[in-house]
Amino acid sequence: MEGMNAFALSVLLALVSAIAYAVGAIVQERVAVTDRGHPYAPVRRPGWWAALALNGLGALLHVGALVYGPLSVVQPLGALTIVFALPIAAVFLHRRAGRTARVGAVLATVGLAGLLSLTGRADSRSMTGHTELVVAGAALGAVAALFALARWVRRPVFRSMALAGAAGVAFGIASVFIKSLAVGWSSLGLAGQWEAVPGVVLFAAAGVLLSQASYRDAGLTAPLATVTVVNPAVASAVGLSVFGETFRYGTGGALLAVAAAVLSAAGLLLLTTDRARDGGEGEELPVELLPAVPVQQAKDPVREPRRNVTP
Repeated sequence: MEGMNAFALSVLLALVSAIAYAVGAIVQERVAVTDRGHPYAPVRRPGWWAALALNGLGALLHVGALVYGPLSVVQPLGALTIVFALPIAAVFLHRRAGRTARVGAVLATVGLAGLLSLTGRADSRSMTGHTELVVAGAALGAVAALFALARWVRRPVFRSMALAGAAGVAFGIASVFIKSLAVGWSSLGLAGQWEAVPGVVLFAAAGVLLSQASYRDAGLTAPLATVTVVNPAVASAVGLSVFGETFRYGTGGALLAVAAAVLSAAGLLLLTTDRARDGGEGEELPVELLPAVPVQQAKDPVREPRRNVTP
């Protein structure tokens, strides 16, 4: 499959992947706010396993998209996850997005469309062993720093966004290793690039655990928006610098692509601001999901024994 057919298939797979990730994120957030005792891996909750299955489906579709399309296109399309998550949450959870969130969704979509129209094609190449170590080391350092920041900050919304940022870095680098695998297999067959598999497993697992914890204190929108900003930014930067991907129209096209990326990021940050302005303390649980609090019966006041008063 060559030319525009491969490119169109890549875009289609990336869009369906974003829908699967959106539904998985909604389920993860529901599990997080109803099971605060297990922030990273609530393995006893069937909903968490359902979210993992949805994320796994999204990952498989994402791999297919990376096989047929450039990393600098596929990763930005993943930012549509939050655009899809808003109407899905509105329909199934009866959450209406505010005006700021709707404006942010439109800006994100327009920015991504501009980025798609400017992306050129190049002969992608896989990473060498030395490059893989450098990329993995830098990513692990960024994830560790953001995790430490999350442990240090006190405000819940900022803690959740730091964890979501770490998850975004992990997911982005996992996609980088997947792309390296895809390029290596297409050129060398199944015998090539197996050394990238541990990187895929490590960063994908870290992304899942960190994203699950990020939903505990700030609801759905702020953490998901943070992941969808950081993930494509990290992966696209590596795609442009390591895999030889380019933009059309030379320097002018690159500047326009930066403007489109900024517009998309601004839209996603509006979605984050819309949630943070509400307090960022986690969404209010329905009454039926709140834990029952025993009501202590008030004790009768202790009556002093009546004294016989002798006149």
